[in-house]
Amino acid sequence: MIDSDLGRRPSLRDPIAGRRKRESKIFDTTHPLAQAIVKGWKAGFQKSSPVDAFILSPELGLMGKQPVNELIDDSKSRGLQCHEGYLTFLKEALADKFPGLGNVVLSREQPSQEILDTFQIPTVGYQNYTVVVIDTRAFEGGGTLTIDIEVGRRDAVGFFYLFDGDSELPTEEKVPKGKLASTWISPGDTRQITHHFDQGQFFKLGATGSWRPEKGTTNAFRAKICVWRVK
Repeated sequence: MIDSDLGRRPSLRDPIAGRRKRESKIFDTTHPLAQAIVKGWKAGFQKSSPVDAFILSPELGLMGKQPVNELIDDSKSRGLQCHEGYLTFLKEALADKFPGLGNVVLSREQPSQEILDTFQIPTVGYQNYTVVVIDTRAFEGGGTLTIDIEVGRRDAVGFFYLFDGDSELPTEEKVPKGKLASTWISPGDTRQITHHFDQGQFFKLGATGSWRPEKGTTNAFRAKICVWRVK
């Protein structure tokens, strides 16, 4: 029940609140372990999965994440059996490689990557993000992050917001606060987000749709993510 107790499933928030009132049970959502789990939900791959495996340090720092729904495909993409893929996930987490926490990991050898994903018109509240976590820690001396984004030709206009990696993406704000950079893109168009950073870190790119088409309408986007080093 921990997903529901921590509010991950909006449809169960009221029933859980009612149960707590009837049973006089208090679930401490401020406990460091609970907060580490919530942080894990918001990191890396965020599409629906009934169970997420988290690796936490003794200080409850997030070291790795593996959604169970993606384990088979993740293992196959490496040419591994499912149990071998999970063992690799555990080893990488313990080796400080932070598996599953960065959808895009950039390095000096590979400073550019492309992704293809979708975003959706919000069904509840103002925002319903597809989140891309960008790992630039290899660039210790900083650099310039550029994201060239092309939106598909369906009806939905795309809104894209860049945040610090530690930020919680605000779902109840029409214009998100705390963003580092942003842009909106009409269907079929391309625009760029640019941000200079002084030292390597995680970033989050949040993609969502405008509110005018029918709720739940989706569109695709392609993003070329690149770091230009400071000379």
